[in-house]
Amino acid sequence: MSISAAQVKELRDLTGAGMMDCKAALNETNGDMEAAVDWLRKKGISKADKKAGRTAAEGLIGVDAGVREAAIVEVNSETDFVARNEQFQQLVRNVAKVALAYGVTEAVAAAKYPGSDKTVTETVKDAVGTIGENINFRRSAKLTVPHGVVATYVHNAVADGLGKLGVLVAIETTGNEHAANAFARQVAMHVAATNPVALTAEEVDPALIEREKAIFSDQARQSGKPEAIIEKMVEGRLRKFYEEVVLLKQAFVLNPDITVEKALKDAEKEIGAPAKITSYLRFALGEGIEKETTDFAAEVAAAVKK
Repeated sequence: MSISAAQVKELRDLTGAGMMDCKAALNETNGDMEAAVDWLRKKGISKADKKAGRTAAEGLIGVDAGVREAAIVEVNSETDFVARNEQFQQLVRNVAKVALAYGVTEAVAAAKYPGSDKTVTETVKDAVGTIGENINFRRSAKLTVPHGVVATYVHNAVADGLGKLGVLVAIETTGNEHAANAFARQVAMHVAATNPVALTAEEVDPALIEREKAIFSDQARQSGKPEAIIEKMVEGRLRKFYEEVVLLKQAFVLNPDITVEKALKDAEKEIGAPAKITSYLRFALGEGIEKETTDFAAEVAAAVKK
């Protein structure tokens, strides 16, 4: 049967696939639009399977916020070029919306994608076929407070709520939410800059503390001082270590003369009530992903030989 240009356009609008792929799908399915969508989806899944082995360490961090809650997600792509693609950006925005409702990664992956009967996982896999490179929904998390605010901050945002580094900061308070949010955002900027390992000294991983103590002890013993003195030296260095890695004990980026803890006490005057930083989250794009390294000169030489 003859396939019209209008049918091809309709299928392209529905799927985002290329015109030639849409025409082929309609020819294969005798113009049945629903069957053609399925045909393209299968083709897209096939493409996705071929691309799944490629390292996806680029992409975007996305945030979304509601009333006393906010969520953060990481969706990876192979190249930074795709991260600037409006279709990819909309995908990340929608995944962040789902995360605001469902929170943890596994629940978000299995949840329905906005405006679709497909799950987030299925939608991301479909996007591989239309965008043309490996895409991966890597992780998500959510913070909530019973009273107070959860502020968001995206460093060097490429679009509203989208960038390569995102932070959430939760503050519990019964005071002025506008003032609390303004301060929480400042703390989020601080977290983006300093990357603390824990909110309080008590929350620092005990294994990390023991490792640092062992290093400090070895360094102190090289001085030849008595064990009692060495013990005090280690205690002093451990205090300094906490000041470097614990959020509340760090020098506040916006005013290094005071700690974050002191800045919070000062902020209570504007907030009009006691306030407490209860938690924070920091997602940096691609952290922990082992990126492939390639010899560009060798790639060019190999291409010339073909």
